[in-house]
Amino acid sequence: MSKRASWATTAGFILAAVGSAVGLGNIWRFSYMAYCSGGGAFLIPYISALFIIGFPILLLEFALGHWRKGSAPKAFYEVNEKWEWLGWWAVCFIMFGIVIYYSVIISWSLNYFFFSFDMRWADNPDAFFFQDFLQRADTIGELGAINVRIAAGAAFIWFVCWFICFRGGAKGIEKANKLFMPVLFVLTLILVGWTFYLPESREGFRYYLEPDFSRLTDIEIWISAVTQNFFTLSIGFGIMIAYASYLPKKVSMVKYAFVVSLLDHGYSIVVGFAVFGVLGYMAAVQNVPIDEVVTAGIGLAFVALPEAISTLPFGAFNRLFGVIFFFCLVIAGISSAISIIEAFTSSILDKFHFHRRHVVSVLALIGFAGTFLFTNASGLFFLDIIDHFINNYGLLTVGILECLIIGWWAKDKLLINHIVKSSPASDRQKYFLYHFLSGFWSYCIRFLCPLVLIIIFVLSLRQDVTQPYEDYPVVYLILMGVGCLIITHIIGFFFSRLRWKEEPAEDYWDES
Repeated sequence: MSKRASWATTAGFILAAVGSAVGLGNIWRFSYMAYCSGGGAFLIPYISALFIIGFPILLLEFALGHWRKGSAPKAFYEVNEKWEWLGWWAVCFIMFGIVIYYSVIISWSLNYFFFSFDMRWADNPDAFFFQDFLQRADTIGELGAINVRIAAGAAFIWFVCWFICFRGGAKGIEKANKLFMPVLFVLTLILVGWTFYLPESREGFRYYLEPDFSRLTDIEIWISAVTQNFFTLSIGFGIMIAYASYLPKKVSMVKYAFVVSLLDHGYSIVVGFAVFGVLGYMAAVQNVPIDEVVTAGIGLAFVALPEAISTLPFGAFNRLFGVIFFFCLVIAGISSAISIIEAFTSSILDKFHFHRRHVVSVLALIGFAGTFLFTNASGLFFLDIIDHFINNYGLLTVGILECLIIGWWAKDKLLINHIVKSSPASDRQKYFLYHFLSGFWSYCIRFLCPLVLIIIFVLSLRQDVTQPYEDYPVVYLILMGVGCLIITHIIGFFFSRLRWKEEPAEDYWDES
């Protein structure tokens, strides 16, 4: 077997991991969830979920990928061959589910990047987005014609992702993220600084930071915080397992997991100032309370903010605000999309040893073909349903099983020993590291994480059974939502039954 590829630098790995974690969800999805949850009331469960759910599972995935130097399917195969399907299912529903509709949203952002130069939406941002741009049907099921403008944008996005992944880890993904991430952070800081000069922006900041503690009794806020942690940290995707497999022998995985978690959540919180500063300004212009400015999640980025951009008191420079904002969305989206393609590519290469360029090319063609499902008149409805089911059930199921398998089946002591052994720390530091992992981290993985995730899974299921999601017809919820999970599970199970070109070590997890 040929030597496994590796990151050129550890900084390249961190930027790639952050590039995967920081995506569209950090900008408009996080901000909208905070907006709907009373601003500061969402930050408390969001940060709490990071320490008891996000960080522990992210560290688990880093350690698992690094130990076995393999993708998610290979790593779980070596826990026990019967669990290989779990690794395949994770990379299948992100490759044939998330990244396909995700590329369409990036296409929207790319189109709006160009629209920002002449503010084409200025007369009526709501009608422009839903009617002129999306050409959305009145009811789900009315397919209509393919939206050529969105399809063309998606084609460009898939080409960029193909080009980057085609070149591999160090030459493609690492170099791309070394460019994308600093640019994204600098542009975001420019937007945040800009909003401080907006009239009434402080009212938006106050809404964002002052928690309404009575809202913390709302279980929906906690469910949203946990699912957002999964989505934004890319855990349960199989991505971080694959990325960690390219690390050198001696690494500080706890530090890396902490840095990636902190940068990801820190970025969400910082970009929230830009969004809420604009919302505070919007509320003043419209003379309405802040909690009445936005009516839909997707409308925050493509309706409310464009409307605000049209009225910004910066003269010709208000267009520049839109250009920067939507360029940030494009960069964040592409950096996450390439990580998803790489997770599936790594899985195929591990098992079948095909040529990377052939695998990436086929995946790009399949992915682009899949986008046509979301570029018709009902595309927004289909996107919403599939996103809901993958996030609320697919990712949570993978997270629950990861914790149970590593915490109980495989015995987390083996993973703890590997983390400590791989650390370049001193003996004294390793002593404290071992006790931290054996205490807090082990408790989270074995008890706290699976318990919380199971509760959220059950509550989400009960809510969807009691009241169909967004009042969509049940037949579409089953066909699009449940169907996506079942089909990707079948594909994953099919891959798991095929023979390995080179069999992984079967008894690795029995080593002392």
